[in-house]
Amino acid sequence: MSSTAPALSGTAGDGAPHYHRRPHPGPCSPAERNRALTAPVFGTVFTDHMARARWRAGTGWDERRVEAYAPLALDPAAAVLHYGQEIFEGLKAYAREDGSVWAFRPELNAARFAASARRLALPELPEADFLASIQALVAADAAWVPGAPGTSLYLRPFMFAAEAFLGVRSARVVDYLVIASPAGAYFPSGFEPVSIWVADGQHRAGPGGTGGAKCGGNYAASLLPQQQAAANGCAQVCFLDAATNTLLEEIGSMNLLVVTCDGTVHTPGLSGTILDGVTRRSVLDLCREQGRPVTERPLPLAEVLDGLRSGQVAEIFACGTAAVITPIGRLAGSGFDLTVGAGRPGPVAQVLHEELTGIQRGTRPDTRGWMYRLV
Repeated sequence: MSSTAPALSGTAGDGAPHYHRRPHPGPCSPAERNRALTAPVFGTVFTDHMARARWRAGTGWDERRVEAYAPLALDPAAAVLHYGQEIFEGLKAYAREDGSVWAFRPELNAARFAASARRLALPELPEADFLASIQALVAADAAWVPGAPGTSLYLRPFMFAAEAFLGVRSARVVDYLVIASPAGAYFPSGFEPVSIWVADGQHRAGPGGTGGAKCGGNYAASLLPQQQAAANGCAQVCFLDAATNTLLEEIGSMNLLVVTCDGTVHTPGLSGTILDGVTRRSVLDLCREQGRPVTERPLPLAEVLDGLRSGQVAEIFACGTAAVITPIGRLAGSGFDLTVGAGRPGPVAQVLHEELTGIQRGTRPDTRGWMYRLV
């Protein structure tokens, strides 16, 4: 059974943290909001409210509230501006025809947020607090959840070192916020194959680093290779491992999967340099339930290129919260430029996309209890 929503006040059940809603002095008019929801573009328009809380060493979490979305006031010495001590998450809220709003496996986002906090020496936010914050924000901004096919309300929880201090140590004052943005498809082309550029010699993360955490530094390291991918006519960049520069790891902000002609689904194992994606985990769960063999292992670029040339590799696709499932139609890099399959979405990617999006939108049964009701 799916999880059931608690009260709509932002209280996530008996004894759970409460996010007090402050009156908004000037929310968007219905006409303004409807214009923003007509054709939402990922991450460009934001809802009326944001949720927030503060942690202080010695006292813990307090000041939980939902208030008007507004710029933040930061001291120029705020530690995050100098040492990058911050983390974030990404998940979506989906509207149903009955007016309810649901999230997809948010407890996994809460667990990953806590794991990222540990790696960045930030305080862990309890799961109940995480769920209460997104529930309170969605309750305040339920009218902002778009209902058109392919749309959702993207939720961005994040935490950063707010203490004004230039010493190199973990911060003693930390702010946590959640903002929300109505979103359409991440890629303008929708569920169509994209081209991927394999970065050579530029890496997202290294062994013992922060690759397994969802922190801004990992993404900052990807921006120059992303520009190089665009210069080569590609929509995204795939990174190789830093230790040997031979193993496929992540595609931009997504996980990578390869399907061989025998139906086996291969994906790089979680070695500490790859993010433990919620969509990745869900895709692998579905594959196993559907009887598809799954291997999580080091995935050499040379093996994949040989498989594309021989026909042994039938499909390559990426998965992540923003785009869900993204077929890959072209894999290019220094010295190679190969078409994947026939340049069209493969059958495994199609089946997984239909199943996942159907569960998320409530058009297919949620037999696994993956959906969590927010409103």
